[in-house]
Amino acid sequence: MGTQLLNRKSAALDIAWVREQFPALKLRVNGRTAAFLDGPGGTQVPQRVIDAVTNYFVGSNANVGGAYLTSERNDAMLAEAHRAIADLLGCDADEVSFGQNMTTLTLLLSRALGRELKPGDEILLTWLDHDGNVSPWLALEEKGVVIKRAEVNASDCTLHLDDLAAKITPRTKVVAVGYASNAVGTINPVKEIVHLVHAAGALAVIDAVHYAPHGTIDVRDLDCDFLLCSPYKFFAPHSGVMYGKRAVSSRLRPYKVRAQYDRLPEQWETGTLSHENIAGVAAAIEYLADLGRHSETSALSRRAALLAAFGAIRDYERGLMQPLISGLLAIPDLKLYGITDPARFGERTPTVAVRIEGHTPIELARKLGERGIFTWDGHYFALDLARRLGVESSGGWLRIGLVHYNTAEEVARVVEELRNIAARR
Repeated sequence: MGTQLLNRKSAALDIAWVREQFPALKLRVNGRTAAFLDGPGGTQVPQRVIDAVTNYFVGSNANVGGAYLTSERNDAMLAEAHRAIADLLGCDADEVSFGQNMTTLTLLLSRALGRELKPGDEILLTWLDHDGNVSPWLALEEKGVVIKRAEVNASDCTLHLDDLAAKITPRTKVVAVGYASNAVGTINPVKEIVHLVHAAGALAVIDAVHYAPHGTIDVRDLDCDFLLCSPYKFFAPHSGVMYGKRAVSSRLRPYKVRAQYDRLPEQWETGTLSHENIAGVAAAIEYLADLGRHSETSALSRRAALLAAFGAIRDYERGLMQPLISGLLAIPDLKLYGITDPARFGERTPTVAVRIEGHTPIELARKLGERGIFTWDGHYFALDLARRLGVESSGGWLRIGLVHYNTAEEVARVVEELRNIAARR
């Protein structure tokens, strides 16, 4: 069923309906409607998410396990939120754990796996990843664990897969890679990578933070052992989510307080969770499911509706990439990092990193911000990639990151403003 849905022709995305869901999109700056092109740093949220957080405080604000109404409502909400994320990722609800954010959950996971590692054991990372999927593993060097790195092809900012495969050895215990680069948008062939990892008897950990707003995730099909993401990157409040394959996750011993249950998913959910934010996460999943139902009326289950939503999102965002990238490439003295061939747009998200000669990234971001266009500058915690490509010491990049509530008009606007800025050098 899932594969058939993924392969069918996607219905068109109704951008007018989408934008009506997000009250922040009406913000004006210096007389102009704001263009939120900062999606990779955190997306805006639908009105129903705002309502869910508010309503939680009004009628469900309690800790877990109480023998009274608001606690029972809180427990029911948490159970439903686990089911909602399970539908998003294609797994069972007890394989989903909530936490403060992806980085904190990765630190918890690395500590738990570190208990089983010995000096000389190897962990393979990449030069492409966000530091949230790097530093938690680097910390295990203090145990004598050897950290290796897979190289990046500088010409298009893709992983060097032959190098990655060559660096997997019988001593490799964990391979941690990103699903997609939050800096330059590259989508990695994670299914192929997981196959290589498992063939060597190692565990595969996937950072899906940047990919999650843009495409379908099916952890069963990927066969990864762990996958982490951050709901505030897909239209929800700040929080973190981790999928752990039951057969692997249940045998690990996370660091936690003694009173917490030794069972899934609670063994990973140490301390009191941010219940109000999780209520918002569940509402964000329902927004995405409704988007799918709005695009494809035959989508009956929530999982089917989510697949329909991401099919529509994928096609719509790909349509925005063509004018964005072609328009940017036509600007004199602009360098765009990553995949630029339209035939390969399926290998990237609509996240673009650029530099313009004679202008620092922070200067570009400020000038755009004054014009009501919100972008980001710096290395965005893709610290190693920025250093590898020689831009970290000079301010990193200007990042333009689209999501499905952005429009063709906003794309034309940012291209035109950057063209004007470049011309006034």
